[in-house]
Amino acid sequence: MALIMIRSVATIRSGFFKLKRSSSGIRAFSSLLTSPPSKAVVYERHGPPDAVTRVIEMEGVEVKEKDVCVKMLAAPINPSDLNRIEGVYPVRPPLPAVGGYEGVGEVLSVGSAVKHLSPGDWVIPSPPSSGMWQTYTVKEESVWHKISKDSPVEYAATITVNPLTSLRMLQDFVTLNSGDCIVQNGATSIVGQCIIQLARLRGIHSINIIRDRAGSDEAKEMLKRLGADEVFTESQLEVKNIKDLLTNLPEPALGFNCVGGNSASLVLKFLRHGGTMVTYGGMSKKPITVSTSSFIFKDLSLRGFWLQKLMNPDKVNESRNMIDHLLCLAREGKLKYEMELVSFDDFQSALDKSLGKLGSQPKQVLKF
Repeated sequence: MALIMIRSVATIRSGFFKLKRSSSGIRAFSSLLTSPPSKAVVYERHGPPDAVTRVIEMEGVEVKEKDVCVKMLAAPINPSDLNRIEGVYPVRPPLPAVGGYEGVGEVLSVGSAVKHLSPGDWVIPSPPSSGMWQTYTVKEESVWHKISKDSPVEYAATITVNPLTSLRMLQDFVTLNSGDCIVQNGATSIVGQCIIQLARLRGIHSINIIRDRAGSDEAKEMLKRLGADEVFTESQLEVKNIKDLLTNLPEPALGFNCVGGNSASLVLKFLRHGGTMVTYGGMSKKPITVSTSSFIFKDLSLRGFWLQKLMNPDKVNESRNMIDHLLCLAREGKLKYEMELVSFDDFQSALDKSLGKLGSQPKQVLKF
């Protein structure tokens, strides 16, 4: 899809979408009453993201007394963003909609009843909120969480969905102590990379499973630099007893699965008696098959994780404290993952990379 720019001005707010004619595409505004005109990625129907999204210019919207107008600085393209556009994600904004579910921005102006934010503050939507793929966005003060302006912009933009998932999964299911071990597939994903580092900081060992692919040796070295104890390709685990591959590591009490199919079965084989496997994704789109003996003789537990369930109003402060902790680790260089900052004007290229059209690529982060 070619990048589409139109001179019409659109209003998108609370599910309302209307095109208005404008001679210049820019309208005079008062920073106390309206936001500036904004460029945004919108979609009016569900379908393939490269077919249904377009970039348009929108007119400014009213900044009400409890609202905060934020100039976006950066926002990632997450798989869940693409799933929302495709219409297959369980929670979706009403159509038409602006894409993007997390990001970081700078407060431009505030309504008269806003108490805790001021122009110049850096904020992220917490819980994540739709409509981040636009140059200016207006939402109520309660949506925004103030963060340190010393945070690297690309980490501030991406800290909530993947790193917070990693932290919650490490602490919400099994009590782990220093010296314990976890096992995971999809280890090269950002969640996987974060799990390795967050576990290592607590003295917890990690066994990591990756796909057989070109560049797997380089991927192994990358994960070991992050702190992985063992990294295996799936083909390396085609042995009768995979636990024989472990020498000085204890049997894992906790496993993470984001792939499904045979890869999930490999995670289960590593787990100790009474262990737990947490599933948070299904990249292979294949079901999880569990042997009867795993339930009867190993007493394994299967759990699921969905970050959205932890985004209730009564858990907001807890999640925000965790986010602050993760951002502190990023500022100290203790939490790292690969990303590519891309100009918002190059949205189409970033989208193509996120869709896998150009092979394996780092997470794409739009820079406004």
